[in-house]
Amino acid sequence: MSHWPKDVGILAIEAIFPAQYVDQEQLEQFDNVSAGKYTKGFGQAKMGFCTDREDINSLCLTVTNNLLRRYKIDKSTIGRLEVGTETLLDKSKSVKTVLMQLFEDEGYTDLEGIDSKNACYGGTAALFNSINWVESSAWDGRNALVVAGDIAVYPRGSARPTGGAGAIAMLIGPNAPLVLDRGVRASHMQHSYDFYKPNPLSEYPTVDGQLSVRCYLSALDKCYQRYCAKAEKAFGIKQMSLDQLDAVLFHSPFCKLVRKSLARLVLNDFARLPLDTALSKYPPLSKFAGVKLEETYSDREVEKASIDSSEEVFQAKTAKSLRISNQVGNMYTPSLYGGLISHLISRSPSELAGTRIALFSFGSGLSSSMFSIKFSSDGSAGSPLHRLCSQLGFINPMLERRNRISPEDYTKVCKIFCSIISKNFDTTFSGITIEKLVIYFLG
Repeated sequence: MSHWPKDVGILAIEAIFPAQYVDQEQLEQFDNVSAGKYTKGFGQAKMGFCTDREDINSLCLTVTNNLLRRYKIDKSTIGRLEVGTETLLDKSKSVKTVLMQLFEDEGYTDLEGIDSKNACYGGTAALFNSINWVESSAWDGRNALVVAGDIAVYPRGSARPTGGAGAIAMLIGPNAPLVLDRGVRASHMQHSYDFYKPNPLSEYPTVDGQLSVRCYLSALDKCYQRYCAKAEKAFGIKQMSLDQLDAVLFHSPFCKLVRKSLARLVLNDFARLPLDTALSKYPPLSKFAGVKLEETYSDREVEKASIDSSEEVFQAKTAKSLRISNQVGNMYTPSLYGGLISHLISRSPSELAGTRIALFSFGSGLSSSMFSIKFSSDGSAGSPLHRLCSQLGFINPMLERRNRISPEDYTKVCKIFCSIISKNFDTTFSGITIEKLVIYFLG
């Protein structure tokens, strides 16, 4: 190309969730745990799950097909297709090659990209790769498709209520209403066994919950500090802080961790700001002046003071982005982008116009990044931003018309689903009717 593409980012976005869910209050009773352990302790209301007639391929086929149809996308304009997922059906064949069924019959097979995998981070890796492609010498003028999808299931016990499932697709290209800021992406990569799947015959992961939360918060600290340093140079800001961001979105294993994460950023700002400014801005943290962040991950007193100092900021900049996470659960790779959709449907295009939001992506093992998106300044009717937002009117109705399934039946479905994964096939049908919204399912 003879020129650098302008305003590269998200042109369109689509989502799909399973048509059934289990209520977290009922799951508390079924699991015989204290009332509020899942709803208040984790911050979750409902958990979406797949039946034995759905898998990662069917979810990704559906969300990709819906994106193409809803936005009337000409398939000849797509030059890259990349999938982020950690839900494996085959150790060799990629989900991306399955999605080629939507293109190959019409002769469109010149599509770069393949699957990206590392726990919940694969969707962000696919997004970055697609952005990089559009901004590179390899770009041929066509747009890219990014698909993030996963099915998160856990054995019965304390981790099971943090499951979920879903898929999100994004169209990437120039002149976008949601532009990824250049030069400010900040990452932290590290070796850790906090969450992993060593048994290929089991869909259940091995999890060290306390270590995973510590890894998440430590990675958040490092990414935010590096993002702030880069943003100060890129945006000409003397002191980057949460004040310069209109919203902050997080990968959400469960909503309560996101609440603690926003509080963690307030603690970071407290440590970074000039002392007199920090003390006047965050009085509950005054006794922790000079605190070393790396020594506070298990300090409940610091955590409480940080939460007390951040309630107003949380309600203004993060709370509404948790709509899908609260209702569907942890979708793994699409989780962060479910937060983005929740943010988009919580405000009008005119309110979103000209704003800047930060996003934190995390995948155990571990990989993490913080980046920011600048919304186009035009939110008027007919603008690209207005058109994108108007296409998301289906989200809340889709959430509301799902079928509630009892914990007993959910447990049966989990057993059947996992027996299929382990190749120990149980051919008994789950008995749950799939909502017509799901186009692709297993015959």
